[in-house]
Amino acid sequence: MALFLGGMEVASAQTTTPQTATSPASTEAVQDQVGSDQQATPPAAAEPTGQLPGNADQAASADVVVTGTLLRGVAPVGTNVVSISTADVVATGAQSSNDLLATIPQISNFNAVPTGGAGFGQPIVQTNLRNLGASGGTTTLTLLNGHRVVGSGILQTYVDPQIIPPGIISRVEVIPDGGSSIYGSDAIGGVINFITRKRFDGIEATGRYGFADGYRTLDTSVTVGKDWGSGSLFLSYAYAWHNEIQGIERDYVTQDYRANGGSDNRSFNCNPGNIRLGTTYYPLPGRVAGTPNRCSTTDYATIYPRENRHTVFATLDQQLNDAISTNITGYYSRRKTTTLQATLAGSGTITNANPYFRPIGTETRQFVTFDFSPVFGQGTQSPARFDSWGITPTFDANLGGGWHLRGLANYGHSYNNTIEYLANAGNLAGALAGTTTATALNPYDVSSTNAAVLAAIRDYSNYSVAKQDLAEGRLVVDGSLFSLGGGDVRVAIGGEHHWERIAANIRNGSSVTPFRNGSAADRDVSSVFGEIFVPVVGASNAMGGIRALDLTGSVRYDHYSDVGGTTNPKVGFNYKPIDQITIRGNWGTSFHAPSLADTVGAVDARISATQGIGYAGGRSIIWISGGSSTLKPETATTWSLGADVRPVPAVTLSATYYNIDFTDIISVNSGGFGTPAWYNDPLNAPFFIRDPTIAQVNGFSGGLRPDNFPSLDFLYNQFGTPYAVLDLRRYNRGRLKQDGIDFNAVLNRPTDFGSINASFGGTYTLHRKSSPSNNGVYTELLDNGASRFNFLATLGAEVGPITGRAQLAHSGGYPILFDATQSRVKAFDTVDLFFSLNLEKAGLMEGTSLTLNIDNLFDENPPFRNAASGYANGSTLGRLFALGLRTKF
Repeated sequence: MALFLGGMEVASAQTTTPQTATSPASTEAVQDQVGSDQQATPPAAAEPTGQLPGNADQAASADVVVTGTLLRGVAPVGTNVVSISTADVVATGAQSSNDLLATIPQISNFNAVPTGGAGFGQPIVQTNLRNLGASGGTTTLTLLNGHRVVGSGILQTYVDPQIIPPGIISRVEVIPDGGSSIYGSDAIGGVINFITRKRFDGIEATGRYGFADGYRTLDTSVTVGKDWGSGSLFLSYAYAWHNEIQGIERDYVTQDYRANGGSDNRSFNCNPGNIRLGTTYYPLPGRVAGTPNRCSTTDYATIYPRENRHTVFATLDQQLNDAISTNITGYYSRRKTTTLQATLAGSGTITNANPYFRPIGTETRQFVTFDFSPVFGQGTQSPARFDSWGITPTFDANLGGGWHLRGLANYGHSYNNTIEYLANAGNLAGALAGTTTATALNPYDVSSTNAAVLAAIRDYSNYSVAKQDLAEGRLVVDGSLFSLGGGDVRVAIGGEHHWERIAANIRNGSSVTPFRNGSAADRDVSSVFGEIFVPVVGASNAMGGIRALDLTGSVRYDHYSDVGGTTNPKVGFNYKPIDQITIRGNWGTSFHAPSLADTVGAVDARISATQGIGYAGGRSIIWISGGSSTLKPETATTWSLGADVRPVPAVTLSATYYNIDFTDIISVNSGGFGTPAWYNDPLNAPFFIRDPTIAQVNGFSGGLRPDNFPSLDFLYNQFGTPYAVLDLRRYNRGRLKQDGIDFNAVLNRPTDFGSINASFGGTYTLHRKSSPSNNGVYTELLDNGASRFNFLATLGAEVGPITGRAQLAHSGGYPILFDATQSRVKAFDTVDLFFSLNLEKAGLMEGTSLTLNIDNLFDENPPFRNAASGYANGSTLGRLFALGLRTKF
């Protein structure tokens, strides 16, 4: 049954036989195999009858393996496969695979511009179905052509989808259900499988240029290939670039929330700066008691960093003889980003021993706040580089009698490097205490300070590098056991061995005496698995009230060299009481083994401090970072029950209730950096101490070393007792129970002039209950800071050579607790338009089309939030126009 979820095709599991694959996702896969240059059937024209056109396609369909199953020619039973086609990729105008995934309502980055962080904390965007988990690993398994991909990042080991350029994608299949019985670790929230082209013949070139207010973007690709019937070889190169957007370029980005009824959380560390005597501020340059100078540190920090990306994909596909085929796919990707962080700033005490000291009255000491923009410039560049490559040879051997043996070898490697440049807190304090003009800092006019003193203050960086490796081998045999009335009983059995490694180093501090930390870890995983498909009732034995009934079961055992073994089963069914209705359901268990970057491979154990949080009034906030060698796997029990109804051929309706019980969650508390209301939330009570003593900080952290200040004694002497110390280490923190409804309604109708289509699909969360201590006491997270309702609605038409589509993305609003100034964050709605002109259909140019995308047509700003950068519940580049050209010859 063909569905659309927010304009995306959905392959709903149907009654199947060994000779046919019924999902449109399977149809596209067949066309990849048997039609090297043909596009998949456009969704508007797809006729999901369960039969593929022609004997060749029917034979090929038996060799197709759809995401979520080990069996050839069978769609996964009891669940839906959301399939994003090549046409969908073009229509979204996505420059990256992260942008593409952000159009799926079940993904946490929905209706946003996915962005990684500047430093080694989280530079890789996490792909997260159902918004589960926030550790160095992931609860959503991301695959490339059905196999794992080497992880990226410093404190992460999950896949960076940016390595996959949209132009090479044949389709993306998404299963929003647990999948550990098939794939093993990570598949708790679901599975995302990027499927690239398998064959290509000719030359294809694409280019696209986009612009918004203060923003430019360019991406292009060239694919060259040859198909000789029994095989194909092609090479594809893609390049993408865009500049950055700074906070000052968007009026909704601010730390002054008063215009919206909130507080003023701007920093006092500005230019010009301030003098503070007791609680009275004397703003510079006038030095008269009054309202202090304040500034948003978000102004010259980027909300979207500059990036350029190079990617090469190559595939050799060959039918060696009547029984054996092979495929080798390799890729290389290099991505460089430059993130601007807040302007370097400082604060501290100056006494009359400093030759630049200027008393206001008779005082001999002052507390001063300032920034270094006159000498170091606005904003601070933080460059990063991410390289990844992999090669995967596979084979398929026909053993006869309907049995096949499939094998895979897979190796990948990534290199990850980030650099942050900060002010040296120790040298800054020493300069404030300097007694000569050669050693002292002038905080009233930093530009008059000796160049050597400024260079010493600038001498601080956070440098990180990590290398990750993955190697695995897999064998699967599948075929028919015997026949029942509904068709052949199919079985698949296999085994897999997996190895992964991470080696990471960080260097924080001055070039002379940096803080260094390094770690390396690896592990082996051995697995056995199996799946059975039982078509109890099919076309040959259908009866009244039972037109079809399929059952399936799968189980997998994984043994980890570090965390032990686990067994995960799953069962599912499809039941058709009448031809127009399919009722489906599944139950299973899933798990996520703790990431090596969270356990013995964690490289970030340390304490850090900042004085730049406005509400702390210049006092320090200390935070503790690190992993834990005692982490254990996260586990979940998942089940779903749904129905697909097709009352008339042009209309499809679908609804699925899902339920997740997620335990031993590995996560990091968000910390109280955005708003003081964080301290009022009882869920956060175990993770902070207000006004801590040195002994309390040492006890809380286990005596960890500081990384961006010399010592706790120094910190307390220079800035006084800290406002708070926060515990931001990774823990198995508790349990989450979530349930909700995924829904979809589709109109897809051919007309005399072409076709029209419309869709309304999304997800509604019923409950999201958290028990941080897993003690049976739950808090409803939907009551504070979590949205219930996301949807994507589309309306489109094809008229001769012109295709058009309008799209509405909706992120539902949500309530806020423990904040006296704000009780709710509003919904965020954006409208996108897409137009395509097929020049070949217009009789102008063979194999060529022009595209126009207008994203965020009404230039909507994200909703206000009285915290952090002043907005929440989505993000946007602004109103973006993008013009594209695609040609093939």
